Amino acid sequence: MHTVDLTQHGITAENILLNPSPETLYQEAVKYGPDIAISNTGSLIAYSGEKTGRSPKDKRVVKSEMSENDVWWGTSNIPVEEESFLLNRKQAIDSLNTLDKLYCIDGFAGWDTNHRLKIRTICALPYHALFMYNMLIRPGLEELSSYGTPDCIIFNAGTFPANSLSPEITSRTRINLNLESREIVILGTQYAGEMKKAVFSLIHYLMPKSGVLSMHCSATENQKTNKSSILFGLSGTGKTTLSADPKRLLVGDDEHCWTNSGIFNIEGGCYAKTINLTREAEPKIFAAIKFGTVLENVIYNDCDHSVDFSNASITENTRASYPIDFIDNAKIPCIASHPSHVIFLTCDAFGVLPPVSKLTLPQAEYHFISGYTAKVAGTEVGVTEPKATFSPCFSGPFLVWHPGKYADLLAARILKHKSSVWLVNT
Repeated sequence: MHTVDLTQHGITAENILLNPSPETLYQEAVKYGPDIAISNTGSLIAYSGEKTGRSPKDKRVVKSEMSENDVWWGTSNIPVEEESFLLNRKQAIDSLNTLDKLYCIDGFAGWDTNHRLKIRTICALPYHALFMYNMLIRPGLEELSSYGTPDCIIFNAGTFPANSLSPEITSRTRINLNLESREIVILGTQYAGEMKKAVFSLIHYLMPKSGVLSMHCSATENQKTNKSSILFGLSGTGKTTLSADPKRLLVGDDEHCWTNSGIFNIEGGCYAKTINLTREAEPKIFAAIKFGTVLENVIYNDCDHSVDFSNASITENTRASYPIDFIDNAKIPCIASHPSHVIFLTCDAFGVLPPVSKLTLPQAEYHFISGYTAKVAGTEVGVTEPKATFSPCFSGPFLVWHPGKYADLLAARILKHKSSVWLVNT
């Protein structure tokens, strides 16, 4: 752990911990976080406050000359003028500068070094720092010493509300994404998943520009044949659960890219839903909840600190963030061959679809671009029960380009590599 000068980013706070160890972050969290606890298995228990899920209506993308004609503007990509972004950025930086201590985490997004991004997170909460330590790919000592200038910076000032007097502000929460400067600004929400998904949105913009398909999917590999499979689906449809198959190697649970060489995981960790988690049903995930894991918004017993995973009194969207190598059958590095099977997971709220369907290429394109599923309770603010929805490419909230761009890239790869495509109703 070292201190660092971040004045080049506008950060003038004197006490900044650079890449602190999980042990240090535990110590910091327990010391300065009144609601922080440690579970009986050693995981760090934290709470995100009012916001216990993503706030998609508060996400804004800066409208600039560089990206204006690329972005699929609409409810998922609401435009914001650069002036408003700069005001939010200044507020976030000014707010962070008032704090006694900040945390800075440097990591990578993308296991394929040919497509890797350097991500720097500057935040106020130790548990947020531990979350990004888990979710980004962790550089070795030599990589950290030569890390240099990051490709993307996250200013997480989520403990401070957005200024309601600023232009285009409609709530106390604001997640700003500047594609040109590759900066992410977070105000008014402490939900850790906003950082993860903001990075994914940036990836969703940059990768297709170079002909790489970015995907909201999990991926596994057959241990004997080395053939891989990918599983598309929104949060809560089973991507993480099905990817934790003990008979297969885990490539990743949520975010991947498909290149001319194969697939790679974007992340260095997993962010699993834990509602109703049991050792019997999901032994791999259950075993991963140990020292180093962040448990978000769970209820625990005051006497022995055992976690009640069935308790949804705070939210249905209880979560565990842990490094991917906490899964003992994870494939490190998280890179695999071209998928033999492409699986679309859909949570059919109306019982229309059959349990399993094998799709032709035109059917695959249709189901991918329409993305029929249901939003599952708790994954977004205001969602309390399954709600039928159409999420293009099973990734609607995170798409930056028009869905057709991703669909064309997927169809070309399915055709070239003769992948079988399946629709599974979970």
